[in-house]
Amino acid sequence: MAYQETEAFYSELFDELFPILRSITGPGLRQSYDIFNRYMPLQLDSIPSGTSVFDWTVPQEWHCEAAYLLDPDGEVVADMKRLNLEVVNYSEPVDRDIDLEELQSHLYSLPELPDAIPYVTSYYQKRWGFCLSQNVRDKLKPGTYKAVIKSKFYDGHLDIAQTVLEGNSKNEVLLSSYLCHPSMANNELSGPLVLLGLYHRIKQWPNRRYSYRFALHPETIGSLGLLHLNGEHFKQNLVSGLVINCMGGEPEELVFKHSRNDDCALDKLLYHLNDHGFAHSNIPFSPLSGSDERQYNSPGFQLPVSCVSRCFHSGFKEYHTSLDTKENMGIRQVLDSIDKLEKIFLAFEQVATFENKFPYGEPNLGKRGLYPTLSFFSKERTSQLDELNHIKMLLNYSDTKHDTIDIANLQGKCVTDMQSAISKLEEQKLLEMI
Repeated sequence: MAYQETEAFYSELFDELFPILRSITGPGLRQSYDIFNRYMPLQLDSIPSGTSVFDWTVPQEWHCEAAYLLDPDGEVVADMKRLNLEVVNYSEPVDRDIDLEELQSHLYSLPELPDAIPYVTSYYQKRWGFCLSQNVRDKLKPGTYKAVIKSKFYDGHLDIAQTVLEGNSKNEVLLSSYLCHPSMANNELSGPLVLLGLYHRIKQWPNRRYSYRFALHPETIGSLGLLHLNGEHFKQNLVSGLVINCMGGEPEELVFKHSRNDDCALDKLLYHLNDHGFAHSNIPFSPLSGSDERQYNSPGFQLPVSCVSRCFHSGFKEYHTSLDTKENMGIRQVLDSIDKLEKIFLAFEQVATFENKFPYGEPNLGKRGLYPTLSFFSKERTSQLDELNHIKMLLNYSDTKHDTIDIANLQGKCVTDMQSAISKLEEQKLLEMI
């Protein structure tokens, strides 16, 4: 199946990815990378189990071939093969008979959502358990149950996948999403699917001012692993970044959680675009909630990384449950998110700080075809006035202290209005990006 930006393609790809038992390490994660690798060339970097990654340690790989719970009559209460949320992710092996009273401490349900099966993990402390709906739990019979989890832990790797679309500069934009949850839609697959779409959109651009790095990895330990591998590179080259998650659901508007310092090019652009008709919401950084942006914005790094979602920051009732399905996510919303984010980054391509290479007086624009050489106020010249004004402003304020957003703001214009003028001045070697 070749890549196509259609609802049918994304729906089929979703259906292939959804049943996979993913975790923060192990075969399900690699299987998912292999599927994405068909459509974007991913380099896999592996960090061995036991490696110290800042204050964390890369855990062993978790392999689980079966997990089921039988009631006293032999009826199935929970079964990983039916839905992989029904086993606590990273459960240690167990094969025992157990009374209901003791079993209760190994069961997880949500009284507030009685039809939902919760998603529960125990990555860093060994335990075992099953997840079931509150309705099922309330009907459990007294007696002896059979609990079986056929899992193993191996010294393996934390795997991180990434690829880069090179631009005209080493200045880099990081676009990342996590891929570690099992069968959930909006909270798991919407982000990677949008990332895939953005890769293909940006790849088709005829010219890229910036380089774009696309990263897929498990949540938290994966972003820490990426910083372990690329932290010094990011400190030198990263100009902006965006963590992409929860890109489906009912809300139509994208919500951007800004970086900790709220001073990078993307932060500035998002506010600017709001003033010029782009409909999205901006919220301040907070470490109290969120995702991988907390690692990038930690005090030792303070990288300019924001986060975007349609509903993560406001919350949605299906979050981390079996109710987070393809129907609730919506393939249409995924494609709409790709459209909206591409528009943001097309605008981002016009954000730069330039140096005027002919700063002593005004350069001769006429001999470069950028200014009329006949002093006659024709309709044609009048129609060129907007671009001429952009050119004059860009030349005068490209003093290494003002970026293109500053210059656009001085005119009450959107930075996207200046695209043609910026391009022509660069072609004529009158401006050079610093």
